[in-house]
Amino acid sequence: MTARDRVLLGFLLLNALLLALIELLFLPSYIGSVQFPVTAALAVVTTPLLVAEAARISPRRRIAGAPLLVWFATVFVFGLFGPGGDIVLLNDWRALLLIGGGALPSAMMLGIVLGKNAKRHG
Repeated sequence: MTARDRVLLGFLLLNALLLALIELLFLPSYIGSVQFPVTAALAVVTTPLLVAEAARISPRRRIAGAPLLVWFATVFVFGLFGPGGDIVLLNDWRALLLIGGGALPSAMMLGIVLGKNAKRHG
């Protein structure tokens, strides 16, 4: 892995961390009086893209899955042990939607890129 690849991977991991924080903080959003967790939709789109880009850097599972791990760890740590001891991760359907929306498509993307790499090199 070149130095440029390492910088790009670091940038992807920083993006995963920042996106997880933004998605957590805006999870309890409302439009009028209706709960509207738009950040769960953001997680569905952005987290798999980060995994796909990391897999383009290196076909190794550890590298390709790193954005997913950073995203999930950030959601877990800051969601349960948030700033000032506040619990940011809500105890309702929106939390499940965020975690499922970020983790499941990303895990599927990880499987897709690893399967393509195995087929190409196998």
